[in-house]
Amino acid sequence: MRTSLKKIVVLSTILTILGFSASSLLAGGNLLIKNATVMTVTSGVIPKGDVLIVNGMIKQIGQNLTAPPGTRVIEANGRYLIPGIIDTHTHIALSGTNEGTEAITPEVRMADVINADDSSIFTALTGGVTMVHTMHGSANPIGGVNVVLKLKWGKPSEELIVKEAFPTLKFALGENVKQSNRTLLPGRPQRYPATRMGANAIIRRELLKARDYMAEWDRYEKLKKSKNPPANLIPPRKDLRLETLAELLRGRLIARCHAYVATEMVEFLNLAREFGFKIGAFEHAWEAYKITDELLEAGVGVSVFIDSWAYKMEAAEGIAYNAAYCAQRGILVSINSDSSERIRRLFNEAGKAVKYGVTPDEALKMITINAAKQLGVDQIVGSIEIGKQADLALFSEHPMSAYTRCDLTIIEGEVYFDREKLLQEREAAAIKKGGN
Repeated sequence: MRTSLKKIVVLSTILTILGFSASSLLAGGNLLIKNATVMTVTSGVIPKGDVLIVNGMIKQIGQNLTAPPGTRVIEANGRYLIPGIIDTHTHIALSGTNEGTEAITPEVRMADVINADDSSIFTALTGGVTMVHTMHGSANPIGGVNVVLKLKWGKPSEELIVKEAFPTLKFALGENVKQSNRTLLPGRPQRYPATRMGANAIIRRELLKARDYMAEWDRYEKLKKSKNPPANLIPPRKDLRLETLAELLRGRLIARCHAYVATEMVEFLNLAREFGFKIGAFEHAWEAYKITDELLEAGVGVSVFIDSWAYKMEAAEGIAYNAAYCAQRGILVSINSDSSERIRRLFNEAGKAVKYGVTPDEALKMITINAAKQLGVDQIVGSIEIGKQADLALFSEHPMSAYTRCDLTIIEGEVYFDREKLLQEREAAAIKKGGN
């Protein structure tokens, strides 16, 4: 882990290379944003609205608010203020993604490999993204424990972690797991599983092991606390892999499952029912529209792409209307990027959803409050409400417009991206470099 001083030096160096300086970014935690079109997400739109931020929290929302002494005032001039965008499925800010050497690796943790120097963090900020669910990859039927981060560019890794978020464990099904597109080296055996039925079977096998392991520890703890514990009582052998799966079965971890095909998702729903664990959402879920009844009954949401339907065999029956139809049926839908590039234009992805039957308000929810609910952080972010953390993004036009851009990105009252100032500083740096 890095010290705050080192992070500031790294930030300054990178921005200098880009033609920026760090001096114009962080702003304390006290702001007054005036005359914005405030899109609260949960309580309608406030024209010519003001938002007062004190110590990183939203203190007041209204019109004609007055800033306390020493508060920075930002004049929005009618631009659109929205909650910070939340990406429910990324792999940015990590120094490792897939532990693909074995099929089952729940013992690995993404929090151990956070890369706070990843320039994708800054890229995401330029598109108004303030929080991400950054995940183990989809090479394994059971991957690792994911982590939720705030994109506090320039801060040490520890300060990025969102401790209030649901702890989640990555599962995956389909082509990636059975390594359909992998070319084997000569003499190297194919890793099990190599079929969809094998993927389902190996997950069930490991969950059975975890259930037995959990029962063994429960028996030990019961005997240990009894009035007359056996003299030769010793604890069972610790198994880090089964420890994590036992946490899932105890309800302390929530499953997030990469899946495309409807039959696979139903199989995984059956596994959850059999073993009593909770599924937070299916990732990508191109055939979710086929099983909306089953998803509603289980209370499982989906985190989806807007584009990329039919881009490979297991997505062949994906449809552009997947998000709209699932939302209309009452399923909790979020839109994800799964990309260090697409993350900077997640608002454009939401805008595309409008073409396929989602209202602009619903599309905005898919990258704000819906995403917050899926990550278990809707009490602190995801909408502009008094008492919530001031994670906000200011857009030049309506965030669903094809012509809009993000001008300002704020996390807990600190400005982490200011387009106007950075462009001014880059121009000044270019003039200075040219000797003019």
